[in-house]
Amino acid sequence: MFKKLRNRFLLMNMVIISVIMLVAFTTTYTITYQNVHRDIDIRLQQVAESYRQDDGKHGMDGGMSMSMSAQKLENGKPFQRGRGGQTPPPELSVSFALYTDREWNLLSADSRFDMNSEFYETAREVAALHPENSGPFTLNDTSWAYRVEQNPEGYTIVYLDVTAQRNIISNLIYTFSIVALAMFVVIYAISRYFANRSIAPVREAFDKQKRFIADASHELKTPLAVINTNADVLLANSEDTIAAQSKWLHHIKSETERMKKLTNDLLYLTQMDEGREHMIYVPFNLSEAVESIILTMEAVIFEQDIAFTYEIEPNLTLTGSSEQIKQVAMILLDNAIKYTNPKGSIDLSLKKQHNHLLLKVTNTGEGIAPEHQDHIFDRFYRAEASRSRKHGGYGLGLAIAKSIVEQHKGKIFVKSVPKEKTSFYVQLG
Repeated sequence: MFKKLRNRFLLMNMVIISVIMLVAFTTTYTITYQNVHRDIDIRLQQVAESYRQDDGKHGMDGGMSMSMSAQKLENGKPFQRGRGGQTPPPELSVSFALYTDREWNLLSADSRFDMNSEFYETAREVAALHPENSGPFTLNDTSWAYRVEQNPEGYTIVYLDVTAQRNIISNLIYTFSIVALAMFVVIYAISRYFANRSIAPVREAFDKQKRFIADASHELKTPLAVINTNADVLLANSEDTIAAQSKWLHHIKSETERMKKLTNDLLYLTQMDEGREHMIYVPFNLSEAVESIILTMEAVIFEQDIAFTYEIEPNLTLTGSSEQIKQVAMILLDNAIKYTNPKGSIDLSLKKQHNHLLLKVTNTGEGIAPEHQDHIFDRFYRAEASRSRKHGGYGLGLAIAKSIVEQHKGKIFVKSVPKEKTSFYVQLG
């Protein structure tokens, strides 16, 4: 299941990033392509203007052109009109012009370069086939753009070498392809890493939920088995009076109370997890709240023959739920009583430390091993399952205390020295 979830997350991430990359590259390519073609059009217009000015200064009449055309055909080479002192085309441009009659027959060529008649004929044919276009086309491994202008004698076709500009676009495509491939590999690796990181909390929550359900089922199984057994005994002795079978009824009553406490605790944790506990937080006297719990538990501590000392700084106030904080103090004291060794001691202190209020509950006893301290606040977790069940615990008390403290934006943690003592700290405010 988690593998499918990871692959789905990875696929979705790759598709989104690929679309973003494609949009970015397409936009960049489109802008570059338009700029390059705009530059080609501008330069082609400048070159055409240059040839137009030169033709106006050194024009030829139709008869002269026709006689020269005949001379060209006899020699096998087109007549090349020299540019001499005429205005050259724009700098850094390789260009030439062809002059044709109305039937697209080549009359003359105007070029600074020595090119054969076959080259000119091929260039002319391209323009004759697509006179409305302005190129580009490839000839002898060189990219050309052309511009056709009509004049009284025929057509003037100006050609411009745009190999460099075309190479810019080609190189851009190659660069984008290489960069896209490299980025795709890198993004895949990064996405896979973060996909694993992202599903880790989901996997952990799922495992905790499975463990929670299994533990809850296990805890409910025992009292249900006791209730069922005692009910069978009652049914087997149906002729006896209620007074005679009160022992079995008390067992059923006791286990029912245990189940009630367990289900209430589970419901309370669920409500806190889902944020359905809408408590009204108001300022209250924390010192008096903790002291009231001490008065409630003092008799129980005395019966257990445990030495108990406490130190409470007066008039400490906290904004929150008084009843919930009392519940935290009750859980910590009850936990301390259960796990204090015979003739042991419990110490409670509440004081202001720096900018926080610190509640500390310490008891002597077996302590908590280091490997258990990171899990002691997990639901149904018991450092020693047999001892916890003997004391009637479900492993939910500290989980409830942690939820309440975190709801009050505080921290709860434990420090323990095995075989000596255990201290629980609650930092609030």
